[in-house]
Amino acid sequence: MVQLGIGHDHAIGKTKVIRESPEVELAGIFEPSVRVRELRGANPSFEGVRWFTSIHEALGDSSVTAVAVEGRISENLAFARAALEHGKHVWLDKPAGDDFDAFRDLLALATRKKLHLQLGYMFRYNSGFQFVLEMARSGRLGSVRSVRARMSTRGAVTELKETWDSSGEQAGGIMFILSGHILDAVVALMGRPAAVTPFSQSTEEKIPLYRKNTMAVLEYPDALAVVESAAGEIGSGEMRTFEVFGSRGSVILQPLEPPEVRLCFDVERDGYVAGWQPVPVERRPRYVGSLRAFVATIRGEQPPDRSFAHELAVQETVLAAAGLRVISGRTT
Repeated sequence: MVQLGIGHDHAIGKTKVIRESPEVELAGIFEPSVRVRELRGANPSFEGVRWFTSIHEALGDSSVTAVAVEGRISENLAFARAALEHGKHVWLDKPAGDDFDAFRDLLALATRKKLHLQLGYMFRYNSGFQFVLEMARSGRLGSVRSVRARMSTRGAVTELKETWDSSGEQAGGIMFILSGHILDAVVALMGRPAAVTPFSQSTEEKIPLYRKNTMAVLEYPDALAVVESAAGEIGSGEMRTFEVFGSRGSVILQPLEPPEVRLCFDVERDGYVAGWQPVPVERRPRYVGSLRAFVATIRGEQPPDRSFAHELAVQETVLAAAGLRVISGRTT
């Protein structure tokens, strides 16, 4: 594998996981920005790596099978397209840019070339989310009527975020940057919403118009999902939550990392008591399961964990929740 970019917020963690994996070898990294190299390149995760001088050098090696795309959001769709055009499978970090048509074209290109493209939504491999989705999909919760989710961050925007330079980040704010992780889970559970209504406030004085306090309501024929995200929230990690409420039971995941789960059933069944109870789930490191699944799919050992149709629906929902696209075909 090669890595294109280190400007993404997950880039350092992804490099570390790739280098530690017995499944793959990191051939090197290409980062086009001198400034980004200055900001992040001294991290120990990059110690001893080969730095390519051009994207053509990075992608020209026929022994390279796959590419981790970890640049800035403004760069990543172009990075991914270049990788696909060179016949490489793509592990693309989230969100999938801010140009919906360009991402749809990217999926079409991957389909034509019979290449795997997987989005880097890390909670797909979080045991807490997997438990919640299994409970809901199995029908054990009955008919799902309500989903509530919150994923905020303590960090103020201005502390970070010299690398946040895309129109999606600047116009969509923290909903666009952060909440794709939980929107991915909502779409996996409920499907593409019939309508999305975004709400946001510009409360960041140092970055004019930055949408720092955000919420989106997703409408389904018989259910609603409410997703919230804010920047500069005290104790945000412990308060991140994903909650599903059904006609026969409910399940709450809080915090998301490390996952802690509480389950409520209407009556005793399936080995669980009636009422609220904690359910122990495994603690797993970020990114490891995602990389393992990516490699297994390339090798033909398993089908993709998410279809391209799902990836497209998630991206459309992320853009709509951030106020950058309209989904309004209401059925309610």
